Amino acid sequence: MVRRICGSIILLTCMLLLAACGQENEENANIYQVYYVSNSETKVEVHAHEMLAVESGGQLEELIECLSTNPEKLEYKAPLNMGFQVLSTTLKEGNLLIDVDAAYKELAPHTEVLVRAAIVRTLTQLPEVNLIMITVEGGQLYDCKNNAVGWMNAEQFINNDGNEINTYEMVRVRLYFADESGGNLIAAYREKHYSTNTLLERFVVEELIAGPSGQIDGLYPCVNPNTKVINVTTKDGICYVNLDENFLTVVNNVSTDVSVYAIVNSLVELNNINKVQILINGEVPAQFSSSTFERNLDIVISLEK
Repeated sequence: MVRRICGSIILLTCMLLLAACGQENEENANIYQVYYVSNSETKVEVHAHEMLAVESGGQLEELIECLSTNPEKLEYKAPLNMGFQVLSTTLKEGNLLIDVDAAYKELAPHTEVLVRAAIVRTLTQLPEVNLIMITVEGGQLYDCKNNAVGWMNAEQFINNDGNEINTYEMVRVRLYFADESGGNLIAAYREKHYSTNTLLERFVVEELIAGPSGQIDGLYPCVNPNTKVINVTTKDGICYVNLDENFLTVVNNVSTDVSVYAIVNSLVELNNINKVQILINGEVPAQFSSSTFERNLDIVISLEK
């Protein structure tokens, strides 16, 4: 009898603990991190928000309302309440398009990056939001260097616990460009400041699209300059590069294979990357010889040859 009573007590205790854990997990599931811009406009501030809405559409509206409302204590700024208006939001197949008015262009460059970081990091917490794009009155958004700003996810913005998300660092990368014939690649180093809110992998791809700097003779563009970067992510040593269809249009007699290996060889130079998968609008093109690529030095030559 004593054993039965003890067993019943233990069973009841376990059930109560499991119920408490379940309730705690359910409560934590309703907590979202909302990112704001500091008053100094030098960093983002992160604050917890308990979600009230249950349906996905209502949750999106609730987070947008948070991003649009300045706090009572005015310790930080709401990123969607900084002098511009949101004209519309459209969510389709995991892609959220936010259209803003022309006043958005009046934001200082460093502030604009913080605004984007706050919006993207907040809204991509929702399971139904994978990528976010900001347009200005229906037109393409460009950054301070006149680079097109495409679809974004949270990984593109480094999380420094709200500290200096817009810092710049000097980086030296090894890039591969085409030779005059377009059938070979030539390596060249590029040293440049880049914003740490951008993944280094994306920076490498964007520099390849930008083409040779002109400081070294004998190097030619190997990626169509009209190519748009949709997304770049890295997981388990594989870098996934998602580009638009312009990549498949060759330039300077450079074959698609040479363009592919220009990206692959350049990215594999980074310590965290072993293989590269290139996608066109989210899919592997049928003309690609493989779904993932490794370094190929057979088509690399030196400038002396």
